[in-house]
Amino acid sequence: MEEPVRVLFVNSEIFPYMPETDISVLGRYLPQGIQESGKEIRSFMPRYGTINERRNQLHEVIRLSGMNLIINNADRPLVIKVSSISSARMQVYFIDNEDYFHRKFIYQDAEGNDFKDNDERAIFFARGVLETVKKLRWKPDIVHCQGWVSHFLPVYLKKVYHEDPIFTDAKVVLSLYNEMLDARLSDNVVDKVATGALLPEDVAVLAEPSGINLAKLAIQYADGIVAGVPEVDARLMAEVNRRKLPVLPHTPISQDYSQYVRAYDQFYDDLLKD
Repeated sequence: MEEPVRVLFVNSEIFPYMPETDISVLGRYLPQGIQESGKEIRSFMPRYGTINERRNQLHEVIRLSGMNLIINNADRPLVIKVSSISSARMQVYFIDNEDYFHRKFIYQDAEGNDFKDNDERAIFFARGVLETVKKLRWKPDIVHCQGWVSHFLPVYLKKVYHEDPIFTDAKVVLSLYNEMLDARLSDNVVDKVATGALLPEDVAVLAEPSGINLAKLAIQYADGIVAGVPEVDARLMAEVNRRKLPVLPHTPISQDYSQYVRAYDQFYDDLLKD
């Protein structure tokens, strides 16, 4: 019997753990629809400090926790938590770290200023997801990144984890939402991202450390693009077109649920045929 296709969803937001937005609603219902279509799924998001653990019944997965990730010369404990959306028969894994995520706000402080370590938080999230999937020994065929905080994942997957049997054949799908494009990253973000296998030239676009260049970096290592909004920023689409990447046009989630699920499902299948 042929094994089902496996789709790994890497989300910045999932409803009901986060307020209702296009990204969080898609993060909640798309995985359910893809699972109901016959594929296997896993879903990840950051464990933001705004998430009430008791109300949402989050609990730590001891067998997956316990690793430390070195970010910017500091050892950061990686904690994995899980919660179930029983109506969807779906689990959500949370990447947690007290220093990065236990805050009263998501990406900005009370005055509306971006947190200065947002890039480190995104690096930790990306690496944390990949390390956890390795521990799960769950080999994805498609890795779908939704939301800017997932934008470091494509380069890590293609440059650091590509020889790991778990990730060798994985195709990266990237949804673009025009978010955080004006954000300023750390001046030394290239040094923060680099590892033994990931060289500064692999992330050269971040020499100008901006949110839009982080999105361009994600595009550079993606295999397919989803227009998460009706009009994706022209600078991003120019990069997509230059790389001749297949694009799934914007499919409003206000449309019939089965319609947008079918559109994504077919897009995944078409990518796997290439």
